[in-house]
Amino acid sequence: MAGLDKNTPTPQDITLHGASRVLEVSFSDGQTFRIPFELMRVYSPSAEVQGHGPGQEVLQTGKREVGILGLEPVGNYAVQPTFSDGHDSGIFSWDYLYFLGSKQDELWTDYNARLQAAGADRDSPMPEKAGQGCGSH
Repeated sequence: MAGLDKNTPTPQDITLHGASRVLEVSFSDGQTFRIPFELMRVYSPSAEVQGHGPGQEVLQTGKREVGILGLEPVGNYAVQPTFSDGHDSGIFSWDYLYFLGSKQDELWTDYNARLQAAGADRDSPMPEKAGQGCGSH
């Protein structure tokens, strides 16, 4: 249990549902969440999505149909999904998955508000950005 708050529930079971595009996670406290791949993708904890500080977040769009091609364990505290759009730099800790699962409604509301503010919708293609200043990609 190294590196985890002792109060953080740990996953007992993780199932990828490719057809319905949800990650089902059953936690040690009895909670089971079905987290849509799209939600995981638009809230990926990677620098590519979150930026390098507050206000640097990159709004993700066009991810409704995104799939997860693979899920690699990271130590005993996280998983690293490979999404069908090539994004694979997000490391989802158990507490982050729990956060995504337990706060889905608020997160969708926030995401939709950010889309509206940007004049975009869930299906808008991601803008092609040249030279984002982040180094790789």
